[in-house]
Amino acid sequence: MATTVRHDQRPGLRAHEDSIRLPFAELVSQLRDILGVRAVAYIGGVKSSRSVSTWAEGASTPGETDQQRLRNAFYAASLLRESYDATTVQSWFRGMNPALNDQAPAQVLREGDQMKAARDVITAAKSFAHIG
Repeated sequence: MATTVRHDQRPGLRAHEDSIRLPFAELVSQLRDILGVRAVAYIGGVKSSRSVSTWAEGASTPGETDQQRLRNAFYAASLLRESYDATTVQSWFRGMNPALNDQAPAQVLREGDQMKAARDVITAAKSFAHIG
């Protein structure tokens, strides 16, 4: 007999679902609340916090690659938010991380190969949050 697993029964599943299904504007708005506007702008590849505001309002969107980077950042941030407050999540994204060759997760997401960076950052977030 097959068992249906509800998203609240497996840690991290909700974060994954939300990173995929949320409309981009809502995702950016929530990510901005967790990480702050400067980190979102950095990961999204822009210098201006105004760009982040227009994304959150739905008035514009970045290119597909930057959108995916932000969805990956949201996934990692949401995983961490299940266990930690926003200040801890912000510090984790900005600080050197031994699981990422002492690079900051935000930097890895922005500068790394998109697929490898996402995999590495999400794995590091799961490890930090003790999610198997």
